[in-house]
Amino acid sequence: MVCPKCHADQPESAIECGHCGVIFGKAKPPPDIVPPSTSGPVPAKVVKLDDPAPGASALELFLPTETDVQPLYVAARALLYVVLLVWGWHFIAAPLETNYAGESFIHNINLPFHEAGHLVFRPLGRFLTVLGGTIGQLLIPLMCTYALLVHTRDPFGAAAGLWWVAENFMDIAPYVDDARAGELILLGGVTGKDVEGYHDWENILTSLAWLRYDHRIAHAVQQIGIVLMLLSLLWGGAVLYRQLKTLRNTKNV
Repeated sequence: MVCPKCHADQPESAIECGHCGVIFGKAKPPPDIVPPSTSGPVPAKVVKLDDPAPGASALELFLPTETDVQPLYVAARALLYVVLLVWGWHFIAAPLETNYAGESFIHNINLPFHEAGHLVFRPLGRFLTVLGGTIGQLLIPLMCTYALLVHTRDPFGAAAGLWWVAENFMDIAPYVDDARAGELILLGGVTGKDVEGYHDWENILTSLAWLRYDHRIAHAVQQIGIVLMLLSLLWGGAVLYRQLKTLRNTKNV
């Protein structure tokens, strides 16, 4: 045994220390050798080893490193990417005046969100009620993009969502461009010329005293859509390339 005071080795049967004279029964162990309490387990210190560096967190969010990639899953994404690439190029190449986006079947998918926007923003006054159609049309795909990127952690799906946002900008541009002319066929089969105050962008630009700038604003909206669509295609292509590379490396192992 060891003396609790001077730490000298002593026989197991000793009652007192032969070196310092302390009586073992009355001695208290020094603080540095007090045994730990056995009343409960000592919580282990949690160390996170996989926290990304501050500069790498954004890259991992938009271009994550995936170790488990399913071939069928990648093939389906590749097929969707080809569709978005070819279709997106038609949107980008079509002149604003052709109203290519408005003639596309996806316009009918966007339309309910546009009309719902009018209803949602109605309590906020006439101006926001009218503008709410455009806000609703953009807000739904933006929400989908955010949910896929942040909550679902599906960056390829988010890139497709951004493509949809871009397409909606291109869908809105001809409507803005028609503010003064009022020639587009609107919901109900009428034009802006047929019913006074029926054309959203005629009302919006008139309220802002910007009606004479309708063509300029429309082209700016179209350019925003083109830039966003190019970004979405680059982003989706980069995600798909990384997945194909991972799949190829997995097969070679």
